[in-house]
Amino acid sequence: MKYCFRFGWIVLLTVFIQTDLFAQPSSNYANRLNGLTGRFGGSSGGSRGTGASLDSLKHRDPFEDSLTIRFRYLDDTRSFTFDSSINDFYNRFTIPYNHVYLGNHGNATRPIIFTPIDKPGWDAGFHAFDAYAFKPEEARFFTTTRPYTLLNYLIGSKAEQMITVHHTQNIRPNWNFSFQYRMINAPGFFSSQNTNHNNYSFTSWYNSKSRKYTAYFMVLANKFSSAENGGIKNDSLLKQEAYSRDRVTVPTNLGAQSEISRNFFSTKVATGNKYSNFTFLYRQQYDFGKKDSIGSDSNAVHILIPRLRLEHTFRYSTYKYQFVDNAGDSTYYATNYGLTGRNRSFVFDTLDRWREMVNDFSIIQFPELGNLQQFIKAGISLQNINKTDTSFSKHYYNLFAHGEYRYKSRNKKWDIELNGQLYINGLNSGDYAANAFLRRLIGKKLGYLELGFHNINRSPSYIFNGESSFGFGGNLSSLNKENITNIYAGYELPQYKIRLSGNYYLISNYTYFTDYYKAQQEATIFNLIQLRLEKEFRLGRRWHWYTDVVLQKTDGTAPVNVPLIFTRNRLTFEGVFFKNLNLCTGIELRYHTAYKADGYSPLNGQFYYQTTETVRYQRPDIVAFLNFRIRSFTSFIRLENLNTVEFSPKFGFLSNNFGTPHYPYPGMLVRFGIWWTFVN
Repeated sequence: MKYCFRFGWIVLLTVFIQTDLFAQPSSNYANRLNGLTGRFGGSSGGSRGTGASLDSLKHRDPFEDSLTIRFRYLDDTRSFTFDSSINDFYNRFTIPYNHVYLGNHGNATRPIIFTPIDKPGWDAGFHAFDAYAFKPEEARFFTTTRPYTLLNYLIGSKAEQMITVHHTQNIRPNWNFSFQYRMINAPGFFSSQNTNHNNYSFTSWYNSKSRKYTAYFMVLANKFSSAENGGIKNDSLLKQEAYSRDRVTVPTNLGAQSEISRNFFSTKVATGNKYSNFTFLYRQQYDFGKKDSIGSDSNAVHILIPRLRLEHTFRYSTYKYQFVDNAGDSTYYATNYGLTGRNRSFVFDTLDRWREMVNDFSIIQFPELGNLQQFIKAGISLQNINKTDTSFSKHYYNLFAHGEYRYKSRNKKWDIELNGQLYINGLNSGDYAANAFLRRLIGKKLGYLELGFHNINRSPSYIFNGESSFGFGGNLSSLNKENITNIYAGYELPQYKIRLSGNYYLISNYTYFTDYYKAQQEATIFNLIQLRLEKEFRLGRRWHWYTDVVLQKTDGTAPVNVPLIFTRNRLTFEGVFFKNLNLCTGIELRYHTAYKADGYSPLNGQFYYQTTETVRYQRPDIVAFLNFRIRSFTSFIRLENLNTVEFSPKFGFLSNNFGTPHYPYPGMLVRFGIWWTFVN
C-alpha cells in the first residue's frame, strides 16, 4: 500500500506541472467541450448528447475567470454540478451530522438513523470507517472547460488536521482525468484515540472520435489507522478534579498513556485497527446507433445517438482488516472476549485479507430514439473471492444476473427506476435484490411525490461466519439469510422548502452481535418505522431556520435500539454583502432522546446491541459558526460542543455528552477550515 500512496503523490505533482499546458483553451475548444457536457455516460444508458446537455451549448470567452464543470457517477444517469452553498458545514466534513462516533475525528462511526446493510452478496462486515472512505460508487467522472483545482485545509483543537487536494481537467474535449487526495490526522482529547487516514482516487474517461467507444478508468485506495482505547474505565472520572485539566490522563481500558502524541507527523497506532483497501476498475462501452451533428459546419460537434450498447466492466479489489495491540491488558481480553493464555501482541491473531475480482458483461437497449434517460439493461457477472489469514486460504465464487429499467421523461414529470439482482450460484446463491422507485411531478405548486419498494434476501456478513478470524469463538456455524423489506414514501414541495418522508422496514433473520464478540440471529420478524420532516423557515429578510426532525419506533421484539426523536436545527443570518461577501453565521443544535445506544467492540470494529447502558444528552450539542465565501475562497469557523461549559465549582468545558457508552465526546472544540478553488 505504501507504494500506492507514493504513486499518488507522483500523479499529484504531474497534475500541477500539466496545469499550465491547458490554461488557455481556444474558443473552438470551449464550444466543443460544452457540447459534450452530458455526452460521456456516467452509467450504462447515461444521457449522451441529448436533453439538458444540448442546452449547455453556448459561446464562451475562453479567458473569463469561470468554467463549466459537471460530473457523473459511474452507475447514475444524472449530471451534477458542485454545491457552492456555505450554510451547512457537513456538506464538506467527513462525519455526517446524523452519525455518532467514538469521540475523535477518524474514530469508528455509525448512523443514529437506522440504516441496515441492503446489498446482497458477499460482504466482509467491516463498516465502522465507511464515513471516511472513498468508495467506487461515489467516484466522480468530470467534464470541464478549464482545469479546476480545489485545496482544502482544516485545523482543529488538539492538532486535528484534514487536508484535501482535488484536481480535474480535460486533456482533450473527449478525455478527462481527475485526481483527489485526502488525509485526516487527529491525536484526540483522550488517551489512545489518535487517527491517521489516507485516501486517494484517480478517475478518467475517454470517448473516441467516432463517439462509439467509451472507457472509464478508476483507481482508488483507503488506508485507515485508528487507535482504540476501549472506552474510559468509569464515566464518573470525568467529574474528578484530577482529570479536569487534561482529559488525556483519564484512565482507559486499552492503550498506554505514554503513547499519546500531539505531533502532526506522528502516525503510530500501537493499539487499534488498521484497515486498507484498493480498487481498480475499467469499464468499456461500445455503441451502435444513429450519427448526428450539432452546430454549424465550421464548429460542428459530431455525436452518436445510441440504440444498443455493449458494456464490459472489470473490477479488482483487495481488503485488509487487522487489529494490533502491543501493550495488551490480559484481564480486559479475558473478561470481554474470553481470550486467555494470550501474549501481549494480537497482530497475528486478528488479520483477514480478501481479494475480489469481478467481470461483468451487460447489454443496454434504448427504446426511444434520442431519449437516453430511458433504457433497458441486462447483464451477468462472475465474482471470484479469495480469503487468506494466518491459518488458511480459501476460494469462493458467485455467479449473478442483474437487470434494470430506467425512464425519465423529457418534461421531467416522471422518473421511474426498476432494478434487481439474483445470485444464481456460488457462495451467496439465493441472494437477491428487487427495487422499484417512482417520482412524479404533480404540479409546480404541488411539488413531487415519491414512492419506493425495496426487498433484499442476503447472506449475513462474513464476520458472523465461524471461519472469520474475528469470531473469537462467538460466531455462528449456521446462518439463515436475512430478508429486509423497505417501503418508502416522500413528498417534496420546493415552493415552501419542505420535505416529508417515511420508511417502513420489515426484517427477518436479523444478524447482530449481543456483546463484544457473540453473534446472534433473530428468527422473529420485526418492524421499524421512520418519519422525517425537513423544512426551511424564512424568519426575516436574512434570518433562516433549518430544521430536520426524525421519529423512529420499533416493535417490542426488535433487537435494535434507536432514539425516539433525533433532530438538528440551525438558526442562521445569511446574505451577500459588499457584492462579493457571501456570509452565513448562526447557531446549530443537535439532540436525541435517551436510549440504550449500541456498545462498541474494538477488536472486531463492531457496534453491538446492548440493553443495560442508557445514553442521554445532558444538554443538546451546541455549535456557533461563521461561514463566508469571497469569490473562490471559502472559510468555516466553528466553536463546537459549547454545551459542555460549566461555571461551578470552576469554569471549564467538562460536561461531556456521550454518543456510545463509555466513549465521551470532547469538550469545546475549535475548527477552522478553508476551501480554495483555482480555475486556470
